[in-house]
Amino acid sequence: MRRAPAPAPAHVQYMNDFAARLEGTGEFVDEQALSPEGTFVRYDGEGRPPVTDGPFAETKDLIAGWMVIDVEDDERALELAGELSAAPGAGGRPIHEWLEVRPFLAAPPTITE
Repeated sequence: MRRAPAPAPAHVQYMNDFAARLEGTGEFVDEQALSPEGTFVRYDGEGRPPVTDGPFAETKDLIAGWMVIDVEDDERALELAGELSAAPGAGGRPIHEWLEVRPFLAAPPTITE
């Protein structure tokens, strides 16, 4: 299993400073780092193995953690995600990491048949 390299101290400090700034503006809600271990699971019928390592990109290779923020609108969420994407990586250079921005589901989707 491929393991992600440990985050650089500058990267961790950037994330901590970012969260502290959002705490100051009242936009920070919660955050959590995730372990690189993980497994996709789905029910695939009686007697079939439900665990797989694919067929999609492994989430553990893509998601290092999550942050919940409470902002006025989507534009602010995208602005903050763009800034967070610049956290430093190797050599202190911004990593320009892709970040997924999702709202909480406010109401279940309407299903019509």
